[in-house]
Amino acid sequence: MSDEPRDATATAAADADAEVTGGLGDRWASFRDREISTVLLTVVGVAVFPFLFNNFLDGYTQLATLMLIYGIFAVGFDILLGYTGLLSFGHAVFFGGAAYAAGIFSASVSSSPLLVLLAGTVFAVLLAWIVGFLSLRRGGIYFAILTLTFGQMSFYLAASPLAFLTNGENGFTSVDIGSLLGVIDIHGGVPFPLSMLVDNMLYVFVAVMTVLSVAMANRILHSPYGTVFRAIRENERRAEFVGLDVWRYKLMAFIISAAFAGIAGSLFAIEGNYVPLQSLYWTESGRIVIMTVLGGVGSLFGPLFGAGLYLYIENIVSGFPTLGPFWHLILGIVFVVAVVLFPNGIWGGIDYVRNMVVGGDEE
Repeated sequence: MSDEPRDATATAAADADAEVTGGLGDRWASFRDREISTVLLTVVGVAVFPFLFNNFLDGYTQLATLMLIYGIFAVGFDILLGYTGLLSFGHAVFFGGAAYAAGIFSASVSSSPLLVLLAGTVFAVLLAWIVGFLSLRRGGIYFAILTLTFGQMSFYLAASPLAFLTNGENGFTSVDIGSLLGVIDIHGGVPFPLSMLVDNMLYVFVAVMTVLSVAMANRILHSPYGTVFRAIRENERRAEFVGLDVWRYKLMAFIISAAFAGIAGSLFAIEGNYVPLQSLYWTESGRIVIMTVLGGVGSLFGPLFGAGLYLYIENIVSGFPTLGPFWHLILGIVFVVAVVLFPNGIWGGIDYVRNMVVGGDEE
Protein backbone atom coordinates (compact mmCIF):
# COMPACT_ATOMS: atom_id res chain seq x y z
CA MET A 1 0.00 0.00 0.00
CA SER A 2 1.37 3.41 -0.97
CA ASP A 3 2.30 5.98 1.72
CA GLU A 4 1.41 8.88 -0.56
CA PRO A 5 -2.18 9.35 0.71
CA ARG A 6 -0.94 9.20 4.30
CA ASP A 7 1.81 11.75 3.57
CA ALA A 8 -0.65 14.02 1.80
CA THR A 9 -3.01 13.86 4.79
CA ALA A 10 -0.20 14.66 7.22
CA THR A 11 0.94 17.57 5.07
CA ALA A 12 -2.58 18.94 4.85
CA ALA A 13 -3.00 18.66 8.63
CA ALA A 14 0.32 20.45 9.20
CA ASP A 15 -0.69 23.20 6.80
CA ALA A 16 -4.02 23.58 8.58
CA ASP A 17 -2.28 23.83 11.98
CA ALA A 18 0.16 26.41 10.61
CA GLU A 19 -2.72 28.40 9.15
CA VAL A 20 -4.57 28.40 12.50
CA THR A 21 -1.42 29.31 14.42
CA GLY A 22 -0.54 32.01 11.92
CA GLY A 23 -4.07 33.35 12.12
CA LEU A 24 -3.86 33.55 15.91
CA GLY A 25 -0.49 35.27 15.62
CA ASP A 26 -1.82 37.82 13.15
CA ARG A 27 -4.87 38.54 15.28
CA TRP A 28 -2.70 38.92 18.39
CA ALA A 29 -0.30 41.26 16.57
CA SER A 30 -3.23 43.34 15.34
CA PHE A 31 -4.70 43.52 18.85
CA ARG A 32 -1.34 44.22 20.49
CA ASP A 33 -0.45 47.11 18.21
CA ARG A 34 -3.57 49.09 19.07
CA GLU A 35 -3.12 51.76 21.70
CA ILE A 36 -6.54 51.08 23.22
CA SER A 37 -5.53 47.41 23.64
CA THR A 38 -2.53 48.39 25.77
CA VAL A 39 -4.73 50.58 27.95
CA LEU A 40 -7.38 47.87 28.34
CA LEU A 41 -4.81 45.22 29.26
CA THR A 42 -3.35 47.57 31.87
CA VAL A 43 -6.79 48.38 33.31
CA VAL A 44 -7.67 44.69 33.62
CA GLY A 45 -4.27 43.92 35.12
CA VAL A 46 -4.36 46.58 37.86
CA ALA A 47 -8.02 45.77 38.60
CA VAL A 48 -7.58 42.06 39.29
CA PHE A 49 -4.05 42.26 40.67
CA PRO A 50 -4.88 43.11 44.33
CA PHE A 51 -7.55 40.37 44.48
CA LEU A 52 -5.18 37.71 43.14
CA PHE A 53 -2.22 39.01 45.11
CA ASN A 54 -4.05 39.14 48.44
CA ASN A 55 -5.84 35.81 48.10
CA PHE A 56 -3.31 33.58 46.38
CA LEU A 57 0.17 35.03 46.99
CA ASP A 58 0.00 36.01 50.69
CA GLY A 59 0.16 39.67 49.69
CA TYR A 60 -1.50 42.79 51.05
CA THR A 61 -2.87 45.95 49.49
CA GLN A 62 -0.11 48.30 50.68
CA LEU A 63 2.54 46.16 49.00
CA ALA A 64 0.44 45.93 45.83
CA THR A 65 0.32 49.73 45.83
CA LEU A 66 4.09 49.97 46.23
CA MET A 67 4.55 47.52 43.37
CA LEU A 68 2.59 49.80 41.05
CA ILE A 69 4.54 52.85 42.23
CA TYR A 70 7.88 51.21 41.54
CA GLY A 71 6.43 49.83 38.31
CA ILE A 72 5.85 53.41 37.10
CA PHE A 73 9.42 54.25 38.11
CA ALA A 74 10.75 51.22 36.19
CA VAL A 75 8.68 51.93 33.07
CA GLY A 76 10.15 55.43 32.91
CA PHE A 77 13.66 54.16 33.55
CA ASP A 78 13.28 51.67 30.71
CA ILE A 79 12.61 54.52 28.28
CA LEU A 80 16.13 55.67 29.07
CA LEU A 81 17.89 52.30 29.36
CA GLY A 82 15.96 49.93 27.15
CA TYR A 83 14.91 52.26 24.35
CA THR A 84 17.66 54.90 24.29
CA GLY A 85 20.56 52.81 25.60
CA LEU A 86 21.60 55.13 28.46
CA LEU A 87 22.42 53.61 31.85
CA SER A 88 21.86 55.98 34.77
CA PHE A 89 23.00 55.09 38.27
CA GLY A 90 21.51 58.22 39.80
CA HIS A 91 17.79 58.06 39.11
CA ALA A 92 17.08 58.04 42.84
CA VAL A 93 17.73 61.79 42.76
CA PHE A 94 14.50 62.22 40.78
CA PHE A 95 12.49 59.64 42.70
CA GLY A 96 13.59 60.83 46.13
CA GLY A 97 13.77 64.48 45.10
CA ALA A 98 10.17 64.37 43.86
CA ALA A 99 9.10 62.65 47.08
CA TYR A 100 10.71 65.40 49.17
CA ALA A 101 9.29 68.15 46.95
CA ALA A 102 5.82 66.60 47.13
CA GLY A 103 6.04 66.20 50.90
CA ILE A 104 7.26 69.75 51.51
CA PHE A 105 4.62 71.11 49.12
CA SER A 106 1.88 69.21 50.96
CA ALA A 107 2.97 70.60 54.32
CA SER A 108 3.58 74.18 53.19
CA VAL A 109 1.29 74.95 50.23
CA SER A 110 -1.54 72.50 49.54
CA SER A 111 -2.52 69.02 50.66
CA SER A 112 -4.47 68.25 47.47
CA PRO A 113 -3.14 64.89 46.15
CA LEU A 114 -3.28 66.05 42.53
CA LEU A 115 -1.39 69.27 43.26
CA VAL A 116 1.13 67.36 45.39
CA LEU A 117 1.65 64.92 42.51
CA LEU A 118 2.09 67.79 40.07
CA ALA A 119 4.57 69.61 42.33
CA GLY A 120 6.81 66.56 42.74
CA THR A 121 6.74 65.74 39.03
CA VAL A 122 7.57 69.31 37.97
CA PHE A 123 10.47 69.38 40.42
CA ALA A 124 11.84 66.12 38.96
CA VAL A 125 11.56 67.45 35.40
CA LEU A 126 13.36 70.70 36.21
CA LEU A 127 16.07 68.87 38.11
CA ALA A 128 16.48 66.39 35.24
CA TRP A 129 17.03 69.24 32.79
CA ILE A 130 19.98 70.46 34.88
CA VAL A 131 21.47 67.04 35.65
CA GLY A 132 20.98 65.81 32.07
CA PHE A 133 22.44 68.98 30.59
CA LEU A 134 25.65 68.38 32.54
CA SER A 135 25.82 64.56 32.51
CA LEU A 136 25.05 63.97 28.84
CA ARG A 137 28.18 65.83 27.81
CA ARG A 138 29.84 62.47 28.39
CA GLY A 139 28.77 59.00 27.32
CA GLY A 140 29.13 55.40 28.42
CA ILE A 141 30.57 54.72 31.85
CA TYR A 142 31.33 58.41 32.37
CA PHE A 143 27.63 59.25 32.03
CA ALA A 144 26.72 56.50 34.52
CA ILE A 145 29.30 57.74 37.04
CA LEU A 146 28.20 61.36 36.64
CA THR A 147 24.58 60.47 37.37
CA LEU A 148 25.70 58.44 40.37
CA THR A 149 27.68 61.45 41.61
CA PHE A 150 24.66 63.74 41.32
CA GLY A 151 22.59 61.18 43.20
CA GLN A 152 25.05 60.98 46.07
CA MET A 153 25.37 64.77 46.17
CA SER A 154 21.61 65.04 46.62
CA PHE A 155 21.69 62.43 49.38
CA TYR A 156 24.30 64.30 51.41
CA LEU A 157 22.59 67.65 50.77
CA ALA A 158 19.35 66.26 52.17
CA ALA A 159 21.16 64.64 55.10
CA SER A 160 22.91 67.75 56.38
CA PRO A 161 22.97 71.17 54.63
CA LEU A 162 19.25 71.04 53.79
CA ALA A 163 18.20 69.27 56.98
CA PHE A 164 16.11 72.30 57.96
CA LEU A 165 13.85 71.37 55.02
CA THR A 166 14.23 67.60 54.85
CA ASN A 167 14.55 66.76 58.57
CA GLY A 168 17.89 65.10 57.88
CA GLU A 169 18.40 61.45 58.77
CA ASN A 170 14.93 61.16 60.29
CA GLY A 171 13.27 61.76 56.94
CA PHE A 172 10.43 64.14 56.20
CA THR A 173 7.59 63.27 58.58
CA SER A 174 5.24 66.22 58.00
CA VAL A 175 3.59 65.01 54.80
CA ASP A 176 -0.05 66.13 54.84
CA ILE A 177 -2.38 64.59 52.26
CA GLY A 178 -5.95 65.84 52.08
CA SER A 179 -9.04 64.66 50.24
CA LEU A 180 -8.99 63.93 46.53
CA LEU A 181 -11.01 66.58 44.69
CA GLY A 182 -12.09 67.79 48.12
CA VAL A 183 -14.50 64.89 48.74
CA ILE A 184 -12.69 61.53 48.51
CA ASP A 185 -10.63 60.28 51.44
CA ILE A 186 -7.63 58.88 49.61
CA HIS A 187 -6.63 56.70 52.57
CA GLY A 188 -10.16 55.41 53.13
CA GLY A 189 -12.15 52.44 51.86
CA VAL A 190 -13.85 51.98 48.50
CA PRO A 191 -17.56 51.55 47.76
CA PHE A 192 -19.23 48.35 46.57
CA PRO A 193 -18.77 46.65 44.07
CA LEU A 194 -15.19 47.92 43.74
CA SER A 195 -14.56 46.69 47.27
CA MET A 196 -14.79 43.13 45.94
CA LEU A 197 -11.41 43.66 44.28
CA VAL A 198 -9.62 46.18 46.48
CA ASP A 199 -10.21 47.64 49.93
CA ASN A 200 -8.21 50.86 49.70
CA MET A 201 -8.91 54.06 47.76
CA LEU A 202 -5.19 54.85 47.64
CA TYR A 203 -4.65 51.76 45.50
CA VAL A 204 -7.34 52.97 43.11
CA PHE A 205 -5.63 56.35 42.83
CA VAL A 206 -2.23 54.77 42.18
CA ALA A 207 -3.78 52.30 39.73
CA VAL A 208 -5.29 55.15 37.71
CA MET A 209 -1.88 56.86 37.62
CA THR A 210 -0.33 53.56 36.50
CA VAL A 211 -2.76 53.21 33.60
CA LEU A 212 -2.14 56.81 32.54
CA SER A 213 1.64 56.32 32.82
CA VAL A 214 1.62 53.15 30.72
CA ALA A 215 -0.60 54.85 28.13
CA MET A 216 1.73 57.83 28.02
CA ALA A 217 4.81 55.62 27.71
CA ASN A 218 3.15 53.63 24.94
CA ARG A 219 2.27 56.81 23.07
CA ILE A 220 5.84 58.14 23.37
CA LEU A 221 7.45 54.89 22.27
CA HIS A 222 5.20 54.60 19.19
CA SER A 223 5.74 58.21 18.19
CA PRO A 224 8.57 59.58 16.01
CA TYR A 225 10.41 60.32 19.27
CA GLY A 226 10.35 56.64 20.17
CA THR A 227 11.72 55.75 16.74
CA VAL A 228 14.59 58.19 17.20
CA PHE A 229 15.30 56.79 20.68
CA ARG A 230 15.67 53.32 19.18
CA ALA A 231 17.88 54.64 16.41
CA ILE A 232 20.20 56.22 18.98
CA ARG A 233 20.33 52.97 20.91
CA GLU A 234 21.19 50.95 17.83
CA ASN A 235 23.80 53.27 16.34
CA GLU A 236 24.31 56.75 17.73
CA ARG A 237 26.86 57.77 15.13
CA ARG A 238 24.64 56.74 12.23
CA ALA A 239 21.79 58.75 13.77
CA GLU A 240 24.07 61.77 13.77
CA PHE A 241 25.02 61.18 10.13
CA VAL A 242 21.38 61.36 9.01
CA GLY A 243 21.05 64.80 10.61
CA LEU A 244 19.49 64.04 14.01
CA ASP A 245 20.46 66.19 16.98
CA VAL A 246 21.36 63.17 19.10
CA TRP A 247 22.29 65.14 22.22
CA ARG A 248 18.92 66.93 22.26
CA TYR A 249 17.00 63.67 21.88
CA LYS A 250 19.04 62.02 24.64
CA LEU A 251 18.31 64.97 26.91
CA MET A 252 14.61 64.64 26.13
CA ALA A 253 14.70 60.90 26.90
CA PHE A 254 16.44 61.69 30.18
CA ILE A 255 13.79 64.28 31.12
CA ILE A 256 10.89 62.01 30.14
CA SER A 257 12.37 59.20 32.21
CA ALA A 258 12.78 61.56 35.16
CA ALA A 259 9.15 62.66 34.81
CA PHE A 260 8.02 59.08 35.39
CA ALA A 261 10.39 58.89 38.37
CA GLY A 262 8.81 62.12 39.62
CA ILE A 263 5.31 60.65 39.37
CA ALA A 264 6.45 57.55 41.25
CA GLY A 265 8.30 59.56 43.90
CA SER A 266 5.30 61.81 44.51
CA LEU A 267 3.02 58.79 44.84
CA PHE A 268 5.55 57.23 47.21
CA ALA A 269 5.27 60.27 49.50
CA ILE A 270 1.47 60.21 49.27
CA GLU A 271 1.32 56.48 49.97
CA GLY A 272 3.52 56.49 53.05
CA ASN A 273 2.86 59.99 54.45
CA TYR A 274 6.61 59.97 54.96
CA VAL A 275 9.77 60.47 52.90
CA PRO A 276 12.82 58.50 54.10
CA LEU A 277 16.32 59.79 53.44
CA GLN A 278 17.06 56.35 51.96
CA SER A 279 14.93 57.28 48.93
CA LEU A 280 17.88 59.38 47.69
CA TYR A 281 20.62 56.82 48.37
CA TRP A 282 22.48 55.10 45.54
CA THR A 283 20.98 51.71 46.43
CA GLU A 284 17.59 53.03 45.32
CA SER A 285 19.07 53.67 41.87
CA GLY A 286 20.55 50.16 41.88
CA ARG A 287 17.18 48.66 42.78
CA ILE A 288 15.46 50.24 39.81
CA VAL A 289 18.19 49.00 37.46
CA ILE A 290 17.69 45.43 38.74
CA MET A 291 13.90 45.69 38.50
CA THR A 292 14.07 46.90 34.91
CA VAL A 293 16.59 44.31 33.72
CA LEU A 294 14.78 41.53 35.59
CA GLY A 295 11.48 42.43 33.95
CA GLY A 296 12.97 42.96 30.51
CA VAL A 297 14.57 46.06 29.04
CA GLY A 298 13.05 47.38 25.86
CA SER A 299 9.53 46.20 26.74
CA LEU A 300 6.54 48.17 27.97
CA PHE A 301 5.15 45.74 30.55
CA GLY A 302 8.38 43.98 31.53
CA PRO A 303 9.50 46.59 34.11
CA LEU A 304 6.13 46.26 35.89
CA PHE A 305 6.72 42.53 36.31
CA GLY A 306 10.31 43.11 37.41
CA ALA A 307 9.27 45.62 40.08
CA GLY A 308 6.57 43.29 41.34
CA LEU A 309 8.86 40.26 41.61
CA TYR A 310 11.65 42.23 43.30
CA LEU A 311 9.32 43.68 45.95
CA TYR A 312 7.62 40.32 46.46
CA ILE A 313 10.92 38.65 47.29
CA GLU A 314 12.00 41.60 49.44
CA ASN A 315 8.79 41.83 51.46
CA ILE A 316 7.09 38.40 51.35
CA VAL A 317 9.83 35.84 50.83
CA SER A 318 12.03 37.65 53.37
CA GLY A 319 9.38 36.87 55.99
CA PHE A 320 9.47 33.10 55.47
CA PRO A 321 10.80 31.30 58.59
CA THR A 322 13.55 29.34 56.84
CA LEU A 323 14.21 31.17 53.57
CA GLY A 324 13.69 34.71 54.84
CA PRO A 325 17.27 35.43 55.97
CA PHE A 326 18.53 34.41 52.53
CA TRP A 327 16.22 36.61 50.45
CA HIS A 328 19.16 38.54 48.95
CA LEU A 329 20.63 35.24 47.76
CA ILE A 330 17.26 34.13 46.40
CA LEU A 331 16.88 37.40 44.53
CA GLY A 332 20.36 36.97 43.06
CA ILE A 333 19.59 33.43 41.93
CA VAL A 334 16.29 34.53 40.36
CA PHE A 335 18.07 37.35 38.57
CA VAL A 336 20.83 35.08 37.21
CA VAL A 337 18.36 32.39 36.09
CA ALA A 338 16.13 34.94 34.40
CA VAL A 339 19.03 36.58 32.56
CA VAL A 340 20.59 33.25 31.51
CA LEU A 341 17.39 31.57 30.34
CA PHE A 342 15.66 34.70 29.06
CA PRO A 343 18.13 37.48 28.18
CA ASN A 344 15.13 39.75 27.57
CA GLY A 345 13.91 39.25 31.13
CA ILE A 346 10.58 38.00 32.44
CA TRP A 347 8.64 39.65 29.65
CA GLY A 348 10.98 38.06 27.13
CA GLY A 349 10.05 34.67 28.60
CA ILE A 350 6.34 35.49 28.45
CA ASP A 351 6.74 36.68 24.88
CA TYR A 352 8.60 33.47 23.97
CA VAL A 353 5.80 31.30 25.33
CA ARG A 354 3.22 33.47 23.59
CA ASN A 355 5.03 33.07 20.26
CA MET A 356 5.05 29.30 20.68
CA VAL A 357 1.30 29.28 21.30
CA VAL A 358 -0.02 31.84 18.82
CA GLY A 359 2.96 32.24 16.48
CA GLY A 360 4.34 35.51 15.14
CA ASP A 361 7.55 37.41 15.67
CA GLU A 362 8.83 38.46 19.06
CA GLU A 363 8.49 42.07 20.08
